[in-house]
Amino acid sequence: MRRTAFFVYQSGNLIFAIRSFKEKLEKMADEKSVTLRPRNVKPEASGEPDKTRSHFFIMFEEVIEMITSNDEKPSQEIDLQGENLVNRARLTGCVTQEEILNQLGNCKGLQKLVHSIGIVIKIDSESYDHINVMLHGKNASGTVLSLSCPTDGTEKVFHLDDHGSQFNLFKKLKFECKHPGAKASVSVKLYLHEEYKVPVISNEAVAFNTEEYKAMIKKSLLSKGNNKRLKEVIEKAENGEDVTIAFIGGSITQGAVAEPIHTNCYAYQTYKRFKQMFGKGEGENIHFVKGGVGGTPSELGVVRYHRDILKEGTVEPDIVIVEFAVNDADDETEGVCYESLCLQILSANNNPAVVLLFSVFVNDWNLQERLSRVGKHYDLPMVSIKDAVVDQFRLTRDEGNIISKRQFFADIYHPTNDGHTIMADCLAYLFSETKKTQINKDDINISVDPVIGDAFKNIRLLDRKNYLSMAMIDMGSFIETDEDIQMVEMDDNLFSTPQFPNNWMHATTSGNNSFTMKINSKSLILIYKDSGSDAFGKADIFVDGQLMKCVDPREINWTHCHAVILYQEEECKEHFVEIKMASDDVDKHFTILGFGYTL
Repeated sequence: MRRTAFFVYQSGNLIFAIRSFKEKLEKMADEKSVTLRPRNVKPEASGEPDKTRSHFFIMFEEVIEMITSNDEKPSQEIDLQGENLVNRARLTGCVTQEEILNQLGNCKGLQKLVHSIGIVIKIDSESYDHINVMLHGKNASGTVLSLSCPTDGTEKVFHLDDHGSQFNLFKKLKFECKHPGAKASVSVKLYLHEEYKVPVISNEAVAFNTEEYKAMIKKSLLSKGNNKRLKEVIEKAENGEDVTIAFIGGSITQGAVAEPIHTNCYAYQTYKRFKQMFGKGEGENIHFVKGGVGGTPSELGVVRYHRDILKEGTVEPDIVIVEFAVNDADDETEGVCYESLCLQILSANNNPAVVLLFSVFVNDWNLQERLSRVGKHYDLPMVSIKDAVVDQFRLTRDEGNIISKRQFFADIYHPTNDGHTIMADCLAYLFSETKKTQINKDDINISVDPVIGDAFKNIRLLDRKNYLSMAMIDMGSFIETDEDIQMVEMDDNLFSTPQFPNNWMHATTSGNNSFTMKINSKSLILIYKDSGSDAFGKADIFVDGQLMKCVDPREINWTHCHAVILYQEEECKEHFVEIKMASDDVDKHFTILGFGYTL
């Protein structure tokens, strides 16, 4: 089959001539059953988009920056492959209809659904009069639709009707200009064919403190639980005694995407509300501890609780909010570590109150069904952000929508400042309702059999700093200390704290001598560093001479802490652990951050 190509030049006469030539070629191709597969197509752009067409955004006033790389023009690419386009439709477009979301993931559906693409670019500078936008298709020919967009906020449109049969899945959007470092605000919307409709999403500011808003917040109270401990803490605060409110969880608790992260995160906002509601005077008697670490489940949280919340025994929190409802998909114990963490907190001598908080992702998912079993079992107070916001996400403003997904989520995982405010208001509502109710006569019963498991409730951290009293270790070639580790904003600090700095890293110049450890324990969790660097490689993990795992720190491809269980048994006995680089990765690094062990 003969393949014909054509090119578009930035000249009006040439463009007209080439379009005419293209039409002739297409006619010839039809007559000879030849399929034209253009690689670069510049579609007609209408001055005014069809305002009557239903549409949704996949970018909304998103800031892009033109970066120079590989001797190319300054540009930024937006990846639309895999679930990225669907997630953008959910988040930015607030699309909830599964029929439409499913169509975005396949070629035929996309062609059937999308009529055209509208693009608005704004730059507050007359130096940048236009930006080139290229929409890359994911097909054999590598089709690219190209459009020059003004930067004054005028909308330009890619019309796909003439190219849809050749333009399969959207692969990426590429924004390109002459000026490195240029920043622009970009909005991109998909206009739909007439048979498809999506609700119009309001861009009005969230109406906080209205009756409708308060009704939404009330829905978050999944359970008041046994209020004895929480009411006693409230009374303690009102009497002027020192009270510490602590938070442990993943990146949402860390405050990811909140601006600024240390004071606009839900944790700090909740602390401020508690101070205002119950603190003495200016609230100097209320203290704050935050231990959120991005990308980590309760499997790691249970190991670091003594370090990050109790501060090695120097802090006794009175209230602990536990937030792992969107992180624990990676908990290989499927709830045992979560219940163990709750019991570890509840068992403290000062009888702290535990509140379970269930956050939510943009796809309306969390692990509330699994983890709320723990709360019901011990009659703990529980707050569900999912219950508060998800149902109203599906409504228009006229139907009762309070906040859209675009307003609540900064990305597919993390809340905006408004989202963090809602989370804090939900927790504050629990506090206010607890204040109103009569105190429970009996305390929480934690002596009952666990509902999922409690094997890790007494776990402790072992690292390079404190191992001498618990284990016999030969470092082998793991003699270096890795300083390029995950950094986290703890407590109310804007600066970051290194996670597991007392570690062992394999030295590439020291051969492949095994790290060995002899330890008496019932269970052992290895904590190692995930990395995005190709300088890191796989390690083989042996327990009592048996190969247990080969772990690859590059699977997730960003620097953070990873916990994995090496063994879990009923009796405490001696085990011999050996860690060595995989045979084909001897010249690479691997970092052992530490271990969690139980006796």
